[in-house]
Amino acid sequence: MAVTPLASEPAQKERARDWRWVKSRLRGWPWLIPMGLIAISTIYPIFFTINVALKTKKAFVMGRFSLVSEPTMQNFLRAWNTAKVGTYFWNSLIVTVGTVILLSIVASMAGYAFAQMRFKGNRGLFLVILAGMMIPIQVILVPFYQLILKTHLLNQHIGLILSYTAFFLPFSIYLMTAYYSGIPTDITEAAKVDGASLWGSYVHIILPLGKPALATLAILNTLYSWNDLLVSLLVMQDREVRTLMVGIAGLRGEFISDVPVIAAGLVLGALPVIILFLIFQRQISKGMTMGAVKG
Repeated sequence: MAVTPLASEPAQKERARDWRWVKSRLRGWPWLIPMGLIAISTIYPIFFTINVALKTKKAFVMGRFSLVSEPTMQNFLRAWNTAKVGTYFWNSLIVTVGTVILLSIVASMAGYAFAQMRFKGNRGLFLVILAGMMIPIQVILVPFYQLILKTHLLNQHIGLILSYTAFFLPFSIYLMTAYYSGIPTDITEAAKVDGASLWGSYVHIILPLGKPALATLAILNTLYSWNDLLVSLLVMQDREVRTLMVGIAGLRGEFISDVPVIAAGLVLGALPVIILFLIFQRQISKGMTMGAVKG
């Protein structure tokens, strides 16, 4: 009777290691189904909108859920020119760029002051600014609109830029203060001993060190400004000065029977944000947790 030789010790260890690897892989399988469903629920609306935007009006009526067979770009041209999405796009671009620049300058200076300087009322003033993050915009819409009217900023690009700056400033200051607090004060103190002025320390030391936070802040404020509808709807009421989100929302009333044009407008409005997110998604994720790890 033949006796089966016992497996060698290295072979046994290899099989055990392979089994542990298989078990570690199987442990994550139960999460695949719910995560896959969430991914599908997120991707499908985007796919459906693009699919509709590439159809003719007749093709959409004949089969709204069918795949496009003869794609056309005419809907995008009509949305850009006839529906004035091009005008809305440039209005949003002007407002977004102006808001991001102004917020970056003010928030960076304020963050430097709160994080690196010591003055009377420092902590109290910072807490008052943080309290602004807890006030919903809807609560102050009436006095806000009255202020816009009294200052003659209605239907003005600068009016919307200043409005966004006021609403987004508390979070921006908090983010920059949290980041600058992680910079040792010994650096600025050494610069002061060497004869550097307050402004010189900020420009030559703090500002270069704060570039990662400023980049994150610029991306987040770009997304907020570009996607906003409520504040823009109050400040920019004339059709010629509407921002992209307000203009696209109005397409439903003007082109109610031409859904592919509306879909094309939605794609044009979402495309810059999607591209920005895909390029800077790591920076955005980092910025969301920056305040939690810096203090």
